[in-house]
Amino acid sequence: MVSEFDSDLLLNAWRTNNSVTVFLFQNLPLELWSANVPGAPRRTVRMIAGHIHNARCMWIKTLGKEFGITVPASVDRHKVGPKQLIPALNRSSRGMISLLKLGLDHGGTLPSSSAYVWKNLPLDVAHVLTYFVAHEGHHRGQIVMLARQLGHRLPVEITGGIWQWNKRAKESE
Repeated sequence: MVSEFDSDLLLNAWRTNNSVTVFLFQNLPLELWSANVPGAPRRTVRMIAGHIHNARCMWIKTLGKEFGITVPASVDRHKVGPKQLIPALNRSSRGMISLLKLGLDHGGTLPSSSAYVWKNLPLDVAHVLTYFVAHEGHHRGQIVMLARQLGHRLPVEITGGIWQWNKRAKESE
């Protein structure tokens, strides 16, 4: 059984992760949003940004809709900008918190939904949390690297800011 103290720690870890992701997109120069990904000319930084939110929505739908969790609307990965994405990320973050709480309320493991057919992810809350944090960390790093490759090296306030988890945790309170 997961204690209330442990539950708060897990949920706060997710909130901090969301704050880190939001921080990056709040500070990503507008000219980068439409930049093509080298080697993948039909993909843009904007599409990667939108994918983070849309992936959350897909997982919320797959794992939580059957149990009454509201699925946030996806964004158009071809058109989304920071003004649309940041509120969308905050909505999908609340959905992710609901998903994690569902697992916590079921003894630390999400109940298996009929929509969960891929079965690539253990459904205990610790695995679910780390899977999503790793997914977003991958894409944040990808975007920072792409900015550098595209000649738009991000200032240290941004690249260092995504590692300031104490500061981001306070922002998420």
